[in-house]
Amino acid sequence: MNLYVKYIVNKRCKDAVKNELRKLGFHFIFVDFSTVEVMEDITDEQFEQVRAELLKSDMELIERDKAALIEKVGNLICEKVRFMDESSDTDFPDQLNKKLNKDYAYLSGLFSEGRGTTIENFIASQKLERVKELIIYDDLNFENIARKMHYRSVANLSGRFKESTGLTLAHFRKLNRERQFLTEEVRDY
Repeated sequence: MNLYVKYIVNKRCKDAVKNELRKLGFHFIFVDFSTVEVMEDITDEQFEQVRAELLKSDMELIERDKAALIEKVGNLICEKVRFMDESSDTDFPDQLNKKLNKDYAYLSGLFSEGRGTTIENFIASQKLERVKELIIYDDLNFENIARKMHYRSVANLSGRFKESTGLTLAHFRKLNRERQFLTEEVRDY
């Protein structure tokens, strides 16, 4: 189960979350700055206990039903990006609205509150992660990747990729081919 904590602003806040979850014997990892994945099921009583303790440190847990909705939004986006191709409908607001039967403005605000990023930024990061997969595992050229992932051009994709990773598309591909070659050499040794 994921917990979404609002107002984690520094290491002290993060440590307070860790301490409270450890007190209850939970195993967990921070997925990002405001999202904590707890490996065990959390009872309503435990959820309220964590919520009350975090409030003392000026942090707030997002309610369970809202957390579930945030999860659904994230999962739908990931699924849509994973299976995106040239003919895919990329009107994410409309699709989220239809699938979840909720107003996009509400979903957008809730998602930003819970994930600490906008839906648009989350989509962009998921698309870039998918681009990395396509470069590593598929034999597509950059033009086909740009078209498949709905970038306006290879130049547009390249600019966003470099801004995100610090690497050009070609350099990223080259590094991964070298890594694969070295892995194969070690395996054959």
